[in-house]
Amino acid sequence: MTIAAILKERSGDIFKASVGESVRDAAADLAEKRIGALPVVEGDAVVGIFSERDVIYGLARQGASMLDMQVGQVMTAPAITVTSDTPVLSALSLMTKRRIRHLPVVDDGRLAGFVSIGDLVKWRIEKIEAEASAMRDYIQMA
Repeated sequence: MTIAAILKERSGDIFKASVGESVRDAAADLAEKRIGALPVVEGDAVVGIFSERDVIYGLARQGASMLDMQVGQVMTAPAITVTSDTPVLSALSLMTKRRIRHLPVVDDGRLAGFVSIGDLVKWRIEKIEAEASAMRDYIQMA
């Protein structure tokens, strides 16, 4: 299965931040929406990720004044991305190896979605449970 199947189950807008947005506003979006990260876009291009980690690291380095900085100054860049045809297990592997928790999904240079490691683990658990159920049914029928 690919990332496209996970994105198909979703509806609504993709939350994102802009390069020129204040860190204070972007951090407020994270808190209000109860999410851990936002893709940072400039035009149609994904140029970085703004996450809770960026807020913590920025506060440790610059103190509270970093809240008045622009997202583009503190974001993690360049963004590591996947496409909608990336297999879920490949995306999980990438996230584990790179120690990241969020991936922008970019198709033809445009943001198509945003997935978290939680989204991918949930899919994996559901798949394993379905396989186990099918195996139990098969054994009971034999």
